[in-house]
Amino acid sequence: MIKQIMPLSFIVALRFFGLFIVLPILSLYALQMEGATPFLAGLAVGGYAATQALFQVPFGMMSDKFGRKPVLFFGLLIFIGGSVTAALSDNIYMLLIGRFLQGAGAIGSVVSAMIADLVKEEQRAHAMAIMGGTIALSFAAAMIIAPTVGPAFGYDKLFWITAILSVMAMGILFTSVPNPPKIVHTYSEAESKFTEVFKDKALVRMYITFLFHSSIMTMAFFIIPIAMTSSVEDGGFAWTHSELWKVYFPAMIFGFLAMAPAAIYGEKHGKGKEIFMISVAIIFTGFIFMGFATSAWLFVVGVVFFFIGFNMFEPLLQSFVAKYAKVHQKGAALGVANTFAYTGIFFGGLLAGYMMQHYDRASLAMIVMVIAMAWFVWVYTMPSPNNRGNVYLPLDLFKREDIHALTEHEAIVESYVNETEQIAVVKFNKDLIDEDEVRGMLHEA
Repeated sequence: MIKQIMPLSFIVALRFFGLFIVLPILSLYALQMEGATPFLAGLAVGGYAATQALFQVPFGMMSDKFGRKPVLFFGLLIFIGGSVTAALSDNIYMLLIGRFLQGAGAIGSVVSAMIADLVKEEQRAHAMAIMGGTIALSFAAAMIIAPTVGPAFGYDKLFWITAILSVMAMGILFTSVPNPPKIVHTYSEAESKFTEVFKDKALVRMYITFLFHSSIMTMAFFIIPIAMTSSVEDGGFAWTHSELWKVYFPAMIFGFLAMAPAAIYGEKHGKGKEIFMISVAIIFTGFIFMGFATSAWLFVVGVVFFFIGFNMFEPLLQSFVAKYAKVHQKGAALGVANTFAYTGIFFGGLLAGYMMQHYDRASLAMIVMVIAMAWFVWVYTMPSPNNRGNVYLPLDLFKREDIHALTEHEAIVESYVNETEQIAVVKFNKDLIDEDEVRGMLHEA
C-alpha cells in the first residue's frame, strides 16, 4: 500500500505546500496591495475556494469518465497558471484573479478517488492518514519558510515556489504514480446520473460536515496572523511576521500527533462519530482562547487546541465519503464533498474579513463558537459512519452472476469486480448482516 500511496501523497503535499506557504501571511500581504481592504483581503485568503467549489464536481466526474491521471495533469496545469498570475500581481484585483485560477485546478477529489481505487476500504483510513501526514509535514515546513522567506525576499517569491513545486508534481505523476485498477460494475446509465450522489442521506451528512470543517479553518487562518502581528492598541500581540512560525510550528506538531489516534479509533475501532464530536469540542475550546486571550501565549494555546481538533478530522473525512459512495461515483461524491468544503472556505474567508473590518477577534470567535455548537449537534444526530463492510471474493471460486445477484438482498449495498486483481467486492450493511452470512448466501447459490 505504501508504494501505491506515497507518490500521490507527495503530489498532494507539494500542491498543498504551495497553498500553505502563502496562507499564514496572505492576509497581511493582501492588505499591503493597491486597492486592498480587509474584506478584499479576506476574499484573497478564501477566494481560491470559490473556483475550487465550482470545479470539484466537474473534475471528479471527468476523472470517473476519462481516467484519473489526465485530469490530475490538467488540474496541475491550471494551478501553475494561477500561481504565476499571483506572483506577478501588483494590485489586489490581479492577486484575486491569480487566487481564483489557483482554485480552478480542483484536483483534491481526483486524488482522493484515486487512493480509494488503489487501496481496500479497510486500509483507506490508514492511506488517508498517510496522505494527511505528508500534508501535515508540508504544512509544518510552510509555517517555518513563509514567515522567513516572504519578508526577506518578497511575498511574490512564495507564489513562484508554488509554481515550481507544481511542475515537480507533474513529473511525479507520470513517473511514479501507478495506474488504478480496472473496475467493472453493473449500474445502468440512469443509476450513474450525478443526482444519485445526493440520494444517500449518510453522504449528505458528510457533505455538510465538510462545510463546517473548512469554514472554521479559514476563519482561524485569517484571525491568527492578524491577531499576532497587530499592535497592542488594536487588540493584538505585536509579534513580527518572522515570528509567526513560533505559533504555527508547535500547533502543527500537536495536530500531527493527534491524527494517528483519531484514525485508529475512528476507523479500526468504529468510533468515527465520537472522534468527530470530540474534535468539534476541542475546536470550540481553541476559539475561546483565540477570541479572549489577553496574552500571546494563551492565544498560542488556543491555536494548538484548534489544530488538534482540526487534524483529528483529516484521516476520516475523505475515507468515510469514499466508503459511502458507490464504486462508479467516488470521483463525483468526493467532488461534491470538496465543493462543500471549498464553499465553506470561501464564505469563511468572507465572514472573517467582514467581522475583522467591522468588529474584533472576540466577535469573530463568538460567531465561530455558535457555528461549532451547531456542528456538534449535527454530528451527534448523524448515523455512525462505520456501519458498512466489504467481502473480497476471488473470481476463480465464485460465479459473477451469483455475486451480482446478492444486490437483491436488502443488506447488500453493492457489488463490483476488480478485473485487474480478479476479485469481486461485495459491500454490505453491518447492522443487518455479517461477512459470514454473505459468504453463506453465496455457498447456498
